[in-house]
Order: sequence, then structure tokens, then C-alpha cells
Amino acid sequence: MRFELSEALIDDILFSMEDQEGEFMMDTVEGVVAGGIGDQGFSNDELDDDDGTRYISLPEWDSASGFRLMERFAAGLRNPMVREELSSALGQGKGVFRAFKNTLARYPETEKLWFVYKEKEMRREIIRWYNGLREEWGLEKIGIEPEDTEDLVLEDFCFRPFQKEDFTQAEELHRLCIEEFKSTLARTGLSTDAIANEVHVLRNIPGSSFEIAMTAEFGESQFAGYISGTKKDTVLFIQNLEVKAEFRGLGIGEALLTRLLESLDPEEIDQVLLDLPSCTEGFSRVLHRESFKPYSVRYWLKLRDRAD
Repeated sequence: MRFELSEALIDDILFSMEDQEGEFMMDTVEGVVAGGIGDQGFSNDELDDDDGTRYISLPEWDSASGFRLMERFAAGLRNPMVREELSSALGQGKGVFRAFKNTLARYPETEKLWFVYKEKEMRREIIRWYNGLREEWGLEKIGIEPEDTEDLVLEDFCFRPFQKEDFTQAEELHRLCIEEFKSTLARTGLSTDAIANEVHVLRNIPGSSFEIAMTAEFGESQFAGYISGTKKDTVLFIQNLEVKAEFRGLGIGEALLTRLLESLDPEEIDQVLLDLPSCTEGFSRVLHRESFKPYSVRYWLKLRDRAD
């Protein structure tokens, strides 16, 4: 009953697992997926004659499995806006699969991530199922190769030098980011005066003073985000690194930073500085990968909360 798990066979098993209407089994003699009873795949007589070694069940996959997969995907998203919308769709009860699909349709790049994630996880189930069989056969297990989806996602984006036509959209994005920043600070309990001071020292409005900048576009020239900075002597101070809400969590900010750094001439730029607000502390992982090092940390204290 031994058979090889080829890429073509994996694709056939994936298709069968997602077909909730049909009945399928694995024909271990032919090494193919056979259709359900009465579906020209195999007959009742063949099943009656089988001793349980030729036709075996495929990996179990039902609507509950699909729902759990959607929950894990939504919970793991880095984009809070999309994560909350998908979680809300999953909590509707009736029509949950349609609601999940309709929500994803509004975010093409997240939808693309979902399809990649879904296939990867289902392939893992197939590998685990096949390894269970190999264990019965007395053979070594095969490995599960990790898949990197970053290139797949970023291939739909264009990264180019900032142009005059980008100013208006960059300014609007900057305004929205300022409002988000103010709301985040307000939720921490920081005073109005302190918030006003923080907002005052935020980066200049895009286009007002920077010298080096890059834009990220999605699809057919849809503005997705930008990075910009000013140069003083041999030091570049990155003033803005902002990405539209619907494109966050896809690695666009990291890609903008990486591409800007790669475009710099070490003979002209000796150091690069970048301030990171506490609400975006997660981005520090990207900075560490690029060999940035922290040189200043700001703390705040509400005096009445100070312990005696």
C-alpha cells in the first residue's frame, strides 16, 4: 500500500479536502485520489473486496477545521484594523464563512496572505497524515519545508523614489498618523499638555524639508506608504515612515526602510537616526535586524501614581 506523495498528489488531496460535498479516498495501489461511491472513482463491489489496505481515508477536514483555521489566521494578523474586522466576521454565527470572505475581499493583500496561509496549513495536515502512514510502513518521516510568503506579498508592490505627485497623499497619511498617535497617547493616561508636546516634536509634514525619500505603491499606482528623511553633514535623520492602515502588517514598512538604506552611499552617509514611538515598539525587531542600536529611551511618570 506504499505510495509516493508527489506535488501533483498533494494538489489532488487539497482539492478533495476542500470539497465538502463529495466523498474521496486514497487508492494506495494506483497512488491517486479516488472519487466517492458512485462517482466513477471506485464501486461498492471494489470496497467490499478491499481488505482495508487499498482504499484509505484522506486527512480529516471539515467546516469546523476550516473555521479554526480562520480563527488562527485572524488572531495572528499584525494589522489591528483587519484583525478586528475578521474577528467580528467570525463572531457572527450564521453566514460566518461568507462574512469572512467578504471582509477579506476589501483587503486584497491580506486575502492573498490568507490563501497562502490556508494552503500551507492544509499541506502540513497532509504531510502529518502521510508521515503517520510512513511510520506504519517502518519508514523515516519526510520534512515539512517552511514557506516564505514575504516575496509573494511584496511582488504586488512597487518601491520607487518619492515624486512631486506623492506630496498630497503623503500629507494626508501623515495627518491620519498624527491623529492615531494622539489617540494612542490619550489611552495611556498621558496629560493633554504632554500629548501636545509629543505631537509638536513629531516629524515635519512630508515635503516640507526632507531630502531623501521613497514611496511604496500597490498594484496600479495606489499610494501605500513612504519613508523620508533629512541629511545634515553625514547623518541622515529619518523623519517619517508611514504606511496606510490597510497595508500594515505586510512588511511594507520594513521593505521601505531596507530599500532606502540600500540606496544610500556610505561615502556620503555615515549614520542613520530614527525615533520610534512606544506604540510602534514592535518595529524595533526590524531595526535590530538592520543593526540599528538604541541610544535614547524616554519614560513618563504620573506623579500621583508614584509609590511612597
